Amino acid sequence: MLPIRQELSPKAALLVHSVGMEHVGEATGFTAESSEADEWDARYSERDRVWSGEPNGALVDEMTGARPGRALDVGCGEGADALWLAGRGWAVTALDVSRVALDRAAAHADGNGSNITWMLSGLLDADLPAGGFDLVSAQYPALRSTADRVAERALLAAVAPGGTLLVVHHDMRDGSVAREHGFDPDDWVAPRDVAALLDDGWHIDVNEVRERSISGGAGAHHTHDVVLRAHRV
Repeated sequence: MLPIRQELSPKAALLVHSVGMEHVGEATGFTAESSEADEWDARYSERDRVWSGEPNGALVDEMTGARPGRALDVGCGEGADALWLAGRGWAVTALDVSRVALDRAAAHADGNGSNITWMLSGLLDADLPAGGFDLVSAQYPALRSTADRVAERALLAAVAPGGTLLVVHHDMRDGSVAREHGFDPDDWVAPRDVAALLDDGWHIDVNEVRERSISGGAGAHHTHDVVLRAHRV
C-alpha cells in the first residue's frame, strides 16, 4: 500500500468530503465535541464503497485534454478523481480527513498511484506551497463557511499563475429540503462564494448550473450541479 502523509490537527474538522450534502448533518451527527475525521472514518466503514468509483463528470468534462501538471484534489474520498488525473500525467496531491477513505483510495491505486501523494489532512492544515498547483479541484467538498472566507482564500492561494481552479457543488438554490434534514447550505462554501473573491487576477471560464447523471453512490439523487472553472492570469 502506498504511504499516506499525516498532517491532521484539531482544526481538521474544517474539511470533509460531502455525502449527498443535505444528509451530512443527520448522517454523521456532527457535534462540537466529536471529531469529524472520526465521524467520516465511521461513515466510510459502514460500506465497502461510498462513491460510484468513477471520476466526477465535471472534472472529466472540464479537464480532458488539459496539459498535465501539479494537481490538488481537495476532499479526495476514495480516490477516483486522483486516479483519473494521475492516469493522464498529473502529479496529484490528494487530501482527505478520513484515513479509511485514503487507505481505500491507495488500495484502489493498485500500482497505478505512484504519481499521487495521499495526504491525511484538511485543507487548512495541509503543508501546501503557495501557488503550488496547476489545478486545484474541489468536487463537492464540505468546507465550512466562515466570515473571513478562510477556506475560499486557501483554495485560491494554492493555484499557480496560469493555473486552474475547479469548484463543483450540487445546486442548492432551494435549500428547504436540505434544511428539513438538519443541513443548512448556507453553512458551507459554495462555488458562488469562491467566485465572489475572484478579482482582476482571475478569469472565469465557466460559471453555470448543468445537469448531471451518475449511476450510483452517495449523492446520485442530485440532478444538477454548479460548476465554476477559473484560471489565474
